[in-house]
Amino acid sequence: MGVDIPVRSRTNRAGAEAARAAARLDIESDINPAQPLRTVAPQPGASSTALDAEESLAEFRELVLSAGAEIAAEILQRRPKLDPATLIGSGKIEEIAGVAESTQADLVLFDHDLSPTQLRNLDAALPCRVLDRTQLILDIFARHARTREGQLQVELAQLEYMLPRLTGRGKSMSQTGGGIGTRGPGETQLETDRRRIQRRIDQLKKDLDAVRRVRRQQRQRREAVPVPTVALVGYTNAGKSTLFNRITGGQVLESARMFATLDPKLRAIELPSRRKVLLSDTVGFIRNLPHTLVTSFRATLEEVEQAEVLLHVRDAASTYGEEQKIQVERVLGELEALNKPRLEVMNKIDLLGETERHGLLEASAAGSEVAVSARTGEGTDQLLEAIDRALHTDPLVEAELRVPQQEGAVLAAIEAGMLIRNRSYEGNLVHLAVTGPASLMGRLREYRLRDGKAGAEAVSAS
Repeated sequence: MGVDIPVRSRTNRAGAEAARAAARLDIESDINPAQPLRTVAPQPGASSTALDAEESLAEFRELVLSAGAEIAAEILQRRPKLDPATLIGSGKIEEIAGVAESTQADLVLFDHDLSPTQLRNLDAALPCRVLDRTQLILDIFARHARTREGQLQVELAQLEYMLPRLTGRGKSMSQTGGGIGTRGPGETQLETDRRRIQRRIDQLKKDLDAVRRVRRQQRQRREAVPVPTVALVGYTNAGKSTLFNRITGGQVLESARMFATLDPKLRAIELPSRRKVLLSDTVGFIRNLPHTLVTSFRATLEEVEQAEVLLHVRDAASTYGEEQKIQVERVLGELEALNKPRLEVMNKIDLLGETERHGLLEASAAGSEVAVSARTGEGTDQLLEAIDRALHTDPLVEAELRVPQQEGAVLAAIEAGMLIRNRSYEGNLVHLAVTGPASLMGRLREYRLRDGKAGAEAVSAS
């Protein structure tokens, strides 16, 4: 069941008229029995880049399929404002009930966050279970959580969502009356459930604090040897895991299903400058990502907070890429990571037409963004070079070194960690013109030639 709210923004009047025209066509067909039973309800006053009803419907359909559901029917409703009691109104509830019975559907899914009152009213009026958008996303997360940490975070988000929705559930819960002879024991079962859930929430938060401490200790050990972290972020299904595997040679699950990657992955990669960095693959974001999930997954998303550079992977073939970008930036703002250096990575250029692809490659050459195809590998070399330029900690330094040939360990460290621009021999000495990270150059201070003492001080300052 879809609810399309007209956009009243003056700046988006033309887009709103187009959306209304599309909605009218859908309303004429009304019910498509080969599609899922669900509700789409964009927020009033949406931005000019907001998804229209059809795009929102298509995205929610992907969520439903990712949860393993079979789609029975779709209904799209256009109304001027939402019904505070039921979201969709009594007439549409009767229609949904009829469709659910005729298709033998056992679940009604709403692409909208339902209030406790709306959820209770819909549960009472419809012949099958009702789930809203947040509950569906939580179910997908629960399916894909593999590690102990991921399972703890999903459980915490589920309980925090459930707690305020316990009120008034179940006819067996005793209610306290207000007159003589009507005073009962009160909502005993409700309060018992609340206390039990609250105790479990407190325990989960303690467990996740322990996870956070372990991550902090691991990060401190990494920081002892300066290895910067680069984090992949982006809308779900933008191709982050495929790009991660292409760059690192890893075996992270690649799937067209939404939220296929849930648990974070870290791999070391070598940049063209021979510097080592850690590349992190994180959970994908989505429109209206539940706040409980952002809060619960903060331990996982700490890699985003601590990363020196963020690679914002975008689907270049998506028709609503700008809306996806806004949603990703909204979540980054909640994580206080919006001001971090970011590289725009336009993925899936292999799916574009020749003209669009050529335009993206020109923009990539100009340095405004990086165009890649994670599937074919095109553009990944340019991406690694862009990461190299974006890193500011442990900057690259040029120097000339003179190393005795018997210093095998020193020569091996130079070969492994620096770019050698020129090499010559003089007796027992090796003369090297190199470019390398300041941290490694500082350990080779005694072998520096160029600028003499001043050069060594320059490395120390770096």
